[in-house]
Amino acid sequence: MPKSSEPLFVTRLYKGRITPPRDLEKTCLGLAAEDKAGQRWSREHGYGGYTSYASLNDLTRRASIFADLESAIAKQVGGFARELQFEGGRLKLDSLWVNVMNKGAVHTPHIHPHSVISGTYYVTAPPGSGVIRFEDPRLPMMMAAPLRKANARPENRTFVDVTPKTGMLLLWESWLRHGVEPNGARGQRVSVSFNYRLD
Repeated sequence: MPKSSEPLFVTRLYKGRITPPRDLEKTCLGLAAEDKAGQRWSREHGYGGYTSYASLNDLTRRASIFADLESAIAKQVGGFARELQFEGGRLKLDSLWVNVMNKGAVHTPHIHPHSVISGTYYVTAPPGSGVIRFEDPRLPMMMAAPLRKANARPENRTFVDVTPKTGMLLLWESWLRHGVEPNGARGQRVSVSFNYRLD
């Protein structure tokens, strides 16, 4: 038998693109300016900007521009779920919210419980506005694992950074730990994040 190796327990990251809908950035910034509850929550939790996560996470019912965006996202989520070979249930949007991150803002590593696919769509991502960093889910078990080469292939790295770009859509399984590095750009990074669950 010839010698070979194969990947096991692969963690997938989906990258897609959606042309930013006209006035989406303006709508997101308008929410950030008017949503007092979201401003308060962001301040109390040291968010470094604004998120509607705890105040207005049902935006598809509030504004057609978000409903149209979610429709475009859902098509790509469906394809990603087929790639993952999910069985049972139907994917349904659980929540969708706006993030506006100011200069210096970070988002500490976290997961998204109670959902199966999570993602972010970048409405505005100026150069230097902070990478999103994904963490190898096996990290807690790597007792004596050696460091990886700086030029290691992505599948062999402990952390993988993705530089956001305007119009980029990222999807991942909700258990995958991720965080956002500091926004080093002068301008704000505006994104729409979301969770899908199985019904």
